[in-house]
Amino acid sequence: MKLKILFFLLSIIVGFWITYPLYNITISAIVSVVVGALTIGVIFGIEYLIKDFPLKSILGLAVGLIAASLAFFAINEVLHALRIPPDVSIYISLMLFLLLFYLGISEGVRKGFKADRASRRTDARGGLSSPKILDTSAIIDGRIADVAEAGFIDGVLIVPKFIIKELQYIADSNEPIKRVRGRRGLDVLKRMQQDIPNVVIRITSHDFPKISEADLKLVELAKRIKAIIVTNDYNLNKVAGLQGVKVLNLNQLSSALKPVVLPGETLNILVVKEGKEENQGVGYLEDGTMIVVDDGKKYLGKDMDVSVTSVLQTPTGRMIFSRVVVQEKMVSEIKA
Repeated sequence: MKLKILFFLLSIIVGFWITYPLYNITISAIVSVVVGALTIGVIFGIEYLIKDFPLKSILGLAVGLIAASLAFFAINEVLHALRIPPDVSIYISLMLFLLLFYLGISEGVRKGFKADRASRRTDARGGLSSPKILDTSAIIDGRIADVAEAGFIDGVLIVPKFIIKELQYIADSNEPIKRVRGRRGLDVLKRMQQDIPNVVIRITSHDFPKISEADLKLVELAKRIKAIIVTNDYNLNKVAGLQGVKVLNLNQLSSALKPVVLPGETLNILVVKEGKEENQGVGYLEDGTMIVVDDGKKYLGKDMDVSVTSVLQTPTGRMIFSRVVVQEKMVSEIKA
């Protein structure tokens, strides 16, 4: 915005410098302010039009403008050499100006888009990975560092400055748990920067002041730079999906890597606490999967063999329902 204000003032000065020799100070001042306002309007219009353009298209536009300018000046010199009457040459020059700059802009942008698509196809064939944006939850969680160290994620990992600020805010919290989580997140970033060679942590200053929520800023940034969001936030996953942004969810990855458990299989678990329903017990597998044991309350603190009865997949993970194998043996003996 400061640059726009400076450009506005420069436009007024230039407009006044051009018009003052021809008109009085009042008219010159009005004309120069109008010129400055029109210039700023054009700048905002151009920014709005090219905000979603890839970099190669913007470069193509710039090259097209330069080529059009050189061609215009060259042809204009030829017209002067031919000694065409000024009344006629001014209209010819105007038409040439409009035609050449239209061709320069349209061809430059078209060639830029074409080069960008070709580059993306080359990247896809070469197996080059898309940039990925890390959100606060994925950084604090810490598993992203282990996944990257194992080689399942590589390339550029983008961390916006507003995410860094959020981590710092959490790390400076008065609540001990939040403070530990924030510091853990900063330690994870430091580890990935220094100890994991197959990823590059890039801090970006992209921000969207008109958007207050960090999740929506991440989605907007991902759309702008054609990136993938890495998170374990269920709500962010949904919001990004609605707006066509690809998401890598660490919880989904963790669930996909868990061993398959089928009804009828026998597992050995430690019953560690009571369940929500009456007489239920709860245990856990080594990967953290919760196992609900029917009539398992009386086995609290004991290792038990349980038989899987059903498996429930939830948005946050997987739950296994089971019953104690000992009871099945006792029932069969009674029936015998």
